[in-house]
Amino acid sequence: MSATLDTPRLTVPVSERDHVRGQATAPLTLLEYGDYECPFCGAAHAVLKQLLEIMGDEVRLAFRNFPLAEIHPRAQLAAEAAESAALQGRFWEMHDTLFEHQDRLDVQDVIGYAAALRLDLQRFGTDLSQHTCAPRVREDFLSGIRSGVNGTPTFFVNGVRHNGSYDLGSLIAALRSAL
Repeated sequence: MSATLDTPRLTVPVSERDHVRGQATAPLTLLEYGDYECPFCGAAHAVLKQLLEIMGDEVRLAFRNFPLAEIHPRAQLAAEAAESAALQGRFWEMHDTLFEHQDRLDVQDVIGYAAALRLDLQRFGTDLSQHTCAPRVREDFLSGIRSGVNGTPTFFVNGVRHNGSYDLGSLIAALRSAL
């Protein structure tokens, strides 16, 4: 079999349901399955910020939750916090804050981040305590499992899993080769 046929593909294509940075018309889509407590995802976060600056309108970035709760005990809470912020239109701000403060992801920490982002704290607290966004996080996780994700970060370039490194040069090369 060819390597292309053996490479895992997304089972759930990127859509308006996803959190996306960049233009929907971009010729390239980079999707990350990530975990807010994963140090490798934290390192990739910095790389992705650079990548978006360099590639501009050529690429859009999508993010899906893949909390590895057995390894990272605060990952589920952080994912739910990001999704709760999304309900108030502030996903990317919370996403960035969580990655920038990976060592502080307890309940009081994420409530503090919500306050700094000027979210409705009563609504945010209720969403967290009632696990309003847990089903969304689970949907992301299960779509990752069906797409062959078994660790974080895992990237897909235009729907095909990127099996290389996630350093800046490797990701740019993978994206450019997908054009």
